[in-house]
Amino acid sequence: MSILYDEGQEAIATESRRVLEARVNKDELLPLLETTGEYHHGFWTTAKEQGWTALALPETYGGLALGLVELGLIAHQAGRSLSGAPFLTSSFGAAKAIELYGTDAQKGRWLPGLASGEIIGAVAFAHGADALPLHPPVAFDGARLDGTAIGVTGGLAAGIAVVFAEHGGAPVLALAELGPVERVAVPSFDNSRCIADLHFAAAPADALVAGNLARDAALHILALQAVITAHEQTGGAEALMEIARDYAVTRKAFGQPIGAFQSIKHRIAELYGLVELARANCIHAAAREGQDDFVTAAAAARLSATDAYDSAARDCVQIHGGIGVTWEIGLHLHMRRARSLAIEQGSSLFWEDVLVDRLSGEAA
Repeated sequence: MSILYDEGQEAIATESRRVLEARVNKDELLPLLETTGEYHHGFWTTAKEQGWTALALPETYGGLALGLVELGLIAHQAGRSLSGAPFLTSSFGAAKAIELYGTDAQKGRWLPGLASGEIIGAVAFAHGADALPLHPPVAFDGARLDGTAIGVTGGLAAGIAVVFAEHGGAPVLALAELGPVERVAVPSFDNSRCIADLHFAAAPADALVAGNLARDAALHILALQAVITAHEQTGGAEALMEIARDYAVTRKAFGQPIGAFQSIKHRIAELYGLVELARANCIHAAAREGQDDFVTAAAAARLSATDAYDSAARDCVQIHGGIGVTWEIGLHLHMRRARSLAIEQGSSLFWEDVLVDRLSGEAA
């Protein structure tokens, strides 16, 4: 695929940006920082109304049968607008796990609700800083789950979760309904992520895939989510670069715009380079879905997007000076989101290891 979008994809990007800029603003997002367990319902309602929840799912189950490229476009615009809910990514990850590894009965039961957005999905793989632990803290006995999944993004609002668990010493991906599961909210500096610890106590669950294939399946789902997250990070980085640029050409010091100073204009130019590299990596990774090198491309996209968003969040605040750290201007919303997204779907250290392992294997 070209690193340029076609006319239809450009239309998706343009329309989603128009809708989100009209319906999401920082005045609605700021109060969420001080409230645990709440998310921006306006964003999620918009996602359902616009059909974004169904975008990359099969038509048989109410989806639109588009792909990762198109969903990435939506995520990019969501990142620009600071979407106040994580479910576009988490529900997609849960839905793809069911679509790829579930039975016909499981697909028929859950995919229509996930496609409509009436059911919210979560993915519970990580344990602490380990995105795919060697020994998962949740045990599966063939029909029930026991143990605690820590720090699950979207866990407070999700109706179902795909859990990376252990069964007889081997990994397994299990699907659990979260109705009877105890959830403990985890306060964070980005509370709209609805992070929760899920305490499973003989919770009914079904296996999606077990044995040696389960770890590869979990990595594939993580890679799919990482590509969506990378698009969101790139969108946020792009928005910050533009905010910094606009401020630099209007704010004056010593009788001239601060953008005339090398320390400012060089920093913005470097941000432009980081954003465009991340964008190209995201498009490439999304286009490689289903190919042998998909996980490698996803790792590269994830690493470059994390670097771009972190750098843009830091530099944009620096360019604004003292006003950049005020509550009202809202740049800290991007700073918080950059840090949240940097650890969701695995940290940079995790994806660096994945990338090195894949490239070493290809070289060998």
